[in-house]
This record gives sequence, structure tokens and C-alpha cells, in this order.
Amino acid sequence: MANPAGTNTAGTNTAGTAEIVNVHQSEAWNGYEGEHWAAHHDRYNAINSGFNEALLDAAGIGTASRVLDIGCGAGQTTRLAARRAHEGTALGVDLSAPMLGRARAVAAEEGVGNVRFEQGDVQVFPFGEGTFDAAISRFAVMFFADPVAAFAHVARALRPGGRLAFVSMPDLGGTDLGTVMAAAAPHLPGWQAASAPDSGEPGAHGSGPLSLSDPGHVRSVLGAAGFRDISVRRIEAEEIWGSDAADAAEFFTGWGPVRFHLEGADPEPLRTALTAAFRRFERAGAVRLDGAAWLTEAVR
Repeated sequence: MANPAGTNTAGTNTAGTAEIVNVHQSEAWNGYEGEHWAAHHDRYNAINSGFNEALLDAAGIGTASRVLDIGCGAGQTTRLAARRAHEGTALGVDLSAPMLGRARAVAAEEGVGNVRFEQGDVQVFPFGEGTFDAAISRFAVMFFADPVAAFAHVARALRPGGRLAFVSMPDLGGTDLGTVMAAAAPHLPGWQAASAPDSGEPGAHGSGPLSLSDPGHVRSVLGAAGFRDISVRRIEAEEIWGSDAADAAEFFTGWGPVRFHLEGADPEPLRTALTAAFRRFERAGAVRLDGAAWLTEAVR
């Protein structure tokens, strides 16, 4: 879940870290989008953490592994990887300074000492060749400007035989989230235009949330990037979106892509529609959606 707005152009990170290719993504993640994630990291984790165990298991992380977390955000998966690799290390890399600040703070609070976080664009970050035994990502690799080049860069950062594991969004048709998005779409003026090819929205390979929703495309990209033994399988997990329908609707309205596509329109009709859509998923004191993802595994 990230801001799909904008095109990808070359540029430089003004914070003084590595070169940035995804300039517009960097602007979003260091502005409202990143601030929202940092402030609500626990809520985003409640949505996405059901996929953590399958992701980490697929990466084959051992006690002494060196792990790279691609687009680590506020660092939950990085910290979990570091705990598995308690005699090794885990590095989280992300564009977002606000989220990395949260990641460092939580790691310190939890006493996870074998983890570190760096700001930068994974597509061009200066990793040493063969530095890592495993690379993981939870819903972040869909936003690469050039996925073949980006995954080839990740492959070089892995040792021969090193493992890549990531989860990406599937097509939303027939899913609980698809039901919610369908209720939201009529109240988002920019949504239909953003669904056009190359926009980074539904239906486009591009560099948006659904860019890796086609398993055949995923296999093609990774094969071209130098990976082998590629497998893509569907996994499911519960996603908790809020304490009740109104709470979930308010949170969803503040999510970066939704706020972007509102384009200044009155958010109240959207909140009303979302509240109605989320109400059908209220159970056991929370809004619980049956979530789905593609889990991809590959070997350098």
C-alpha cells in the first residue's frame, strides 16, 4: 500500500544518501504518505502482519543470515528477520525518512541490536556484491521504476544461492479489499483516470500496487533479472482494518492513494460509502478482511 502517483525520473536524494531513481515516490514517502505510515505503523502492521511468517519462512533465514529488507517501512519485518538471524544481521532500506525514524525508535525500544536502517532507493543503493544471504519485502517491490534492472541489482547483492522472497498484491477482483475499493471508486474523482495503462494502478504492469499481480509477469521479470527456481503461490491472511466500520473508513480515507485521488473533493461521501462497505466485515470486535497476496520465492 503506497502512493502510486507520479512518474519515475532520475534524480538525486537531497538528504545526502544514495541516488534516487523514484523521485516522485521519494517525495510522497517523505511527505504525507510516509508521515501517515509512521504515525499509524501499528495499524498498517495490523493489516499486513498476517503475511509475515510465510514471508520469513520462504526466505530461509538462518541464525547467522545476513538479511536485506527491501522497502522496509517502519521496520517490523526487518526486526523479525533480525530476531531469526540473531547471530547475523538485518538491514532495512527505504525511501522514507519518517518511517525509518519510527523503525529505529521501535528497534531501540525492543532491544533489537543486530538491525540497522538506511535511507535510499534499493534500485540503485550501493550494496556490495554477494553481501546478503536473503532478501525480503512485504508489499514494496511493486513500485520499482525498472523492475528487471532493480531485481538484477538485488540479485547482485545476494550471494550465489541466496534467496529472494516477497509478497505482492494480487488482482483485487473477488477479494474483500476489492469489494471495499469498488465502493470507494465512485467517490474518488481521479481513480478511473489512474486505472489507465502505465498509470501504476489496476491493470498496468507499470510500477504501481498491482504491477506484480500477474504471476507470469513476475516469473518473466525475475528470470530476466538473473533468478532461478522461481515460484509464485497465493497465500491468505486476515487483515484488521479498524475497531469498527466507522474507524476503518476514517483510516482508509487518510491512506495516501485515497487522499491523492480525492483531488480536493469532499471526503464525507467517501467515508459514508466506506463505512457501509466495511460494516459487512465487522466481527469479533474489529473489521476483519480476508486478505490475499502472491508469495514469490527465487534463488540467485
